[in-house]
Amino acid sequence: MTRPPRLIESPQNPQFKLWESLLESRGLKKQGKFLLAGLKTVPEALARWPERFSTLLVTDPVQAEGWRLPAGLEIVQLAPALFRTLDASGTGFPLLVGTVPDAPPIDLSQPPQGLELVCALGDPNNLGALLRSAAAFGARRVILLDGAAHPYHPKCLRAASNAQFELTLLRGGRWEDVNRAAGPLVALDAGGADLAAYRWPRDVRLVLGEEGQGVPATLPVQRLSIPTTGAVESLNATVAASVALFSHFTANR
Repeated sequence: MTRPPRLIESPQNPQFKLWESLLESRGLKKQGKFLLAGLKTVPEALARWPERFSTLLVTDPVQAEGWRLPAGLEIVQLAPALFRTLDASGTGFPLLVGTVPDAPPIDLSQPPQGLELVCALGDPNNLGALLRSAAAFGARRVILLDGAAHPYHPKCLRAASNAQFELTLLRGGRWEDVNRAAGPLVALDAGGADLAAYRWPRDVRLVLGEEGQGVPATLPVQRLSIPTTGAVESLNATVAASVALFSHFTANR
């Protein structure tokens, strides 16, 4: 590292307060920025998507020595207490400040393109795990309904392990909008038809409701169930969705 970093030591510093606001969804929406943490995810993101990031936060300049940093990336040294405040995962590793990309609205009157996810999950951990499975099994377009967790919340970023950067994230509106969606819709339901016997179309939307509530009873979807031993009442929403994503992936390889 050749550039001397700027030092911030006061919790009242306006720049620090902006970064601190990124720990919550409200701040993410207002500022349009996010914080990325992780011993694996930070170096990977810098190597693969350097244009998404503006700042590297460190507690000691030595942490960034030997790194190949993109031109224009600012390095900021934070006092240890300030860094710990932003390092919500407790990694102790440098943090990246990135720009939240635009998520344009989708026109659901147009048919799906491949496997698309329509998602209302409100828990950022669950959403992050789902995004990771979506990237793994080829669902490149994820449609986030009103009330879904912010996809760049720190907990979502941690669970997704950089999957956000592999996906196209779109805004889908409300359940009323999904009612009018073109093309086949599929949802998981304990009372549905056997998923193992379902013949997946290549172009389809898999709909996930809120945790514990599922999708509205009036939604015009093909409802599928995952056969299990019955030893547990139900699967976690993200686990169930991952099973369905894998099922579509193997049927359309």
